[in-house]
Amino acid sequence: MSRWLVAIVGRPNVGKSTLFNRIIGQRDAIVHDLPGVTRDRHYAEADWAGKTFSIVDTGGYVPASEDVIEIAIREQAEVAINEADVVMFVVDGEAGLLPTDIEIAEILRKAEKKVVLIVNKIDSEKREPSLGEFYKLGLGEPIPTSALVGRKVGDLLDVVTGDFNVSETQESDPRLKIAIIGKPNVGKSSLVNALLQEERNIVTDMPGTTRDPIDAILKYYGEEIVLVDTAGLRRKSKVKESIEFFSTVRALKSIERCDVAVVVIDAQQGLEHQDLRIIETAIERKRAVVIVVNKWDLIEKDETTAKTLEKALKGKLRIYDFIPLMFISALTKQRIYKVVELVKKVDIEQNKRVSTSELNDLLGADIKAFPPRSRSGKEIKVNYVTQVNSKPPVFAFFCNEPKLIDDNYRRYLENKIREHFRFDGVPVVLSFKSKN
Repeated sequence: MSRWLVAIVGRPNVGKSTLFNRIIGQRDAIVHDLPGVTRDRHYAEADWAGKTFSIVDTGGYVPASEDVIEIAIREQAEVAINEADVVMFVVDGEAGLLPTDIEIAEILRKAEKKVVLIVNKIDSEKREPSLGEFYKLGLGEPIPTSALVGRKVGDLLDVVTGDFNVSETQESDPRLKIAIIGKPNVGKSSLVNALLQEERNIVTDMPGTTRDPIDAILKYYGEEIVLVDTAGLRRKSKVKESIEFFSTVRALKSIERCDVAVVVIDAQQGLEHQDLRIIETAIERKRAVVIVVNKWDLIEKDETTAKTLEKALKGKLRIYDFIPLMFISALTKQRIYKVVELVKKVDIEQNKRVSTSELNDLLGADIKAFPPRSRSGKEIKVNYVTQVNSKPPVFAFFCNEPKLIDDNYRRYLENKIREHFRFDGVPVVLSFKSKN
C-alpha cells in the first residue's frame, strides 16, 4: 500500500465526485453488508501506472459560510488539505472563475502543498481558450478535463502522481509495526504511554491532544516493535460528521504503514458506527485487526460481564466477527502487554501457509457437501484450490465458470477456511480463476 494521499477539493457542483469516481473506476456509491456502514464513499485506494495512492473526496468547500452543514464540509476539506501530499483543486470551466474559487486558492497557497489546478467540464479543444482566466489563481498551469467523459484524466493523473515513486509502496522495515487507531478520546495515547512506560504523548480528556501520528519503539523481550499513535482532533468540531471524517482520514496513513491495526474502543460507549467505519477501513486495506476495549476499569462487572459484552460486540461486527477482542485498562495497565502477545499471534496468522493437499482435502469435502449453484442453471465445478500468497492470505480456486461464483458462496468458502484454519483477525482474499 502507498503512503501517498491525494485530496479533491473545490466549491460545490464543480464535478469533484464525478472525478473521484472516474479515478477509482466506480460509477455508483459502494454498498457494504455491514449494518450501519453503508454510505457514499469519501475515500478509496487508486492506482495509476503502477503507483498506488489513497484518494479523498470532500464536499463543496464554502470558505466563509456560517451554515452548519457547510461548516462541516469546510472542516472536512481543511482536514483533507492538511493531510494530503497532493491537492486536486477542481474548478468549473462552464461557470468560469468565481470569487469562491479565489478564496479557496488563497487557502491552498498558504497550505504549501503541491496543488494541481483542474478545470473541469472542458469536453473539447474548442473550449480550452476559456482556461486563460484561471491563471489568475496563481496555482500554475490549469489542466483542462472532463470527468464525465474521461477527457484528459490520464494526463491529469500523470501530473498528480509525477512525484510518486513506485518503490514507495514496498515496505523494507522488517520490524513488526502496530498502528494504534480509533476515534478521539478512547485512550490511544494512554495505551502507547502505558506500553512504553513513559509519558511520551500528552494525555488529557480533551479530544484532539495528539496532532500527528508519532512513531515509537517498544522494546519487547529483545524485539523492537514500532508503535504508531494516530491523531485525534485538532479542535472540537461543530458537527459530528466532521469528527468521523477526521479520525478516519487521519487513520488512513497509519493503517497503510502497519502490519496489524489495533482498534481502540471505549468500554462505556461500546462499538459505535464510527468504530465500525475505522475497522472497515483497515480490513479494506487488507490489514490484520485486533480490537481493544479500553477503560475496562470503569465498568461495573461480575463474572459474566466480559462474556456478555463480547457476545454483543461480536453481534455488531457481523461479517468481521473473526476479529479478536481484548478488554484492557490503559490507566491501570491491566492486560496491556497481552495486547502485544495477541498482535504477535495475529501477525503469525497472516503469514501462515496452508498446504495445497490439506486445502483440497478439507475444502474439497465442503464443496462436495454444498456445491456452488448458478442462477443460469449451468453446472459449476471447482477443480482445486491453492494458497498463492500470505499477508494477507490469498486463496485461488480453479473452476470452469469463475464468473458465476456469487457472493454468498464466497462467504461460505471463507467461513469454511476460517473454520479449518482460523486466520483470526486476518482478512482472507478469495480469487476464482479458470481451470485452463
